[in-house]
Amino acid sequence: MATYRSPKPAATQAVLPDTDNKKYMKDMNVSVGTNHSNAYKPTKTSGIKIRGTGCATKGVMARGPMA
Repeated sequence: MATYRSPKPAATQAVLPDTDNKKYMKDMNVSVGTNHSNAYKPTKTSGIKIRGTGCATKGVMARGPMA
């Protein structure tokens, strides 16, 4: 018959980074309804336009190595 070890609790980690928590909370992008705290990162527009997308809903640009 197999013998099993009893489970042990996993070590918990902090959700916030070890840096300054006040700065982290101030820089965090939070939105409530139509109001947001900071400007969001701009949309990436680099890449090449790909063919055959039809009525694409997720974009028509391709990025990365095209070899």
